[in-house]
Amino acid sequence: MKLKKILAVMLALVMVLSFAACTKTPGNENGSDVDPSNVDGNNSASEIVIGVSGPLTGGAAQYGNAVVNAAQLAVDEINAAGGVNGTNLKLVSADDEADSGEKAVSAYNSLKDQGMQIFLGTVTSGSCLAVIDKTADDNMFQLTPSASADAVIANDNCFQICFTDSNQGARSAQYIAENNLATKVAVIYDSSDAYSTGIYNNFKKGAADKNLEIVAEQSFTKDSNKDFSAQIQACKTAGADLVFLPIYYTEASLILKAAANADYAPKFFGCDGLDGILSVENFDVKLAEGVMLLTPFAADAEDDATKKFVAAYKAKYNNEIPNQFAADAYDGIYILAELIKANNITADMSASDICDILKVEICKEGFSYKGLTGAGSALTWDNTGAVSKDPMAVVIKDGAYAAL
Repeated sequence: MKLKKILAVMLALVMVLSFAACTKTPGNENGSDVDPSNVDGNNSASEIVIGVSGPLTGGAAQYGNAVVNAAQLAVDEINAAGGVNGTNLKLVSADDEADSGEKAVSAYNSLKDQGMQIFLGTVTSGSCLAVIDKTADDNMFQLTPSASADAVIANDNCFQICFTDSNQGARSAQYIAENNLATKVAVIYDSSDAYSTGIYNNFKKGAADKNLEIVAEQSFTKDSNKDFSAQIQACKTAGADLVFLPIYYTEASLILKAAANADYAPKFFGCDGLDGILSVENFDVKLAEGVMLLTPFAADAEDDATKKFVAAYKAKYNNEIPNQFAADAYDGIYILAELIKANNITADMSASDICDILKVEICKEGFSYKGLTGAGSALTWDNTGAVSKDPMAVVIKDGAYAAL
């Protein structure tokens, strides 16, 4: 009797152990251990996660959405071709509303929560300045497509694809002088914005070097950016035959309206912030006819790479024509892919370990990238974080951008 009881207990124990061994963890079809990093949607160690933050809503949304769209297009192309060394890329994004404070920080933290290992951001200078010390503390490799303020690359982990403000300001003065576009120049800039004031200050220095006469310097702030009649009247009274606009497209559209209302028709010249003016809601694009700007990219360029990119972007995004922010972001993903491939970066590496490699390798003499931006020149970097590439000038003609 006792023997039967012992056998029964042993049989029951075997059945319990067998049942436990065959039971799968919920959601894991093979019965193997679940990777905890998969549970909350973070990196599964099968994809390298690239994060993007920018203004996806608000007045600068054209920039942020262009960056995210082009980055996703590049990621999809790379993954369709087999990934990088067999590993897929994953893009995650967050809306910082072009904020220079808590919203920018919140967006950055959201990307970290989504498993970001490399940061393609931010889109605007103000938001970038709000997070650069945090990315440095995290040792997160940061490659910004369009935050052009010189100060965003103060730390050794951050690099630019776009021109710096100092480069844009000096190059604009040089172009205006060398092409004899004006004898008297006026400037309207946003004194509350790092991007605008940075370009303005360096344009002023460049104008002095080129003997350009600045006859009026007019400013506004984010709290006074709706009525530009006073600034336009000051430029007109000073006799300026060219108005330099180192600002974003929303305010530029209002300035062009104010100039038309004042029967004032100087040349208008801007930088990459004006890219997007043709898509401002309820704006008469005829007012932008003849506006010139320096940009790293022109969608009507005839090289094969540009034509292929524009066609793919239009096919994916409702026939929308990509701007230079999209081109910078597209180049950015491919730059990262080249670095990841060359240095055998793997999905299971930490963001900090990846940063230690990339911030050294991007500066090496042997690394360069020839893409959509840079007027056909190869992009290179040094340990300042600034990119070396050539700009091109475009003019708005018949409602579209045309290379000069």
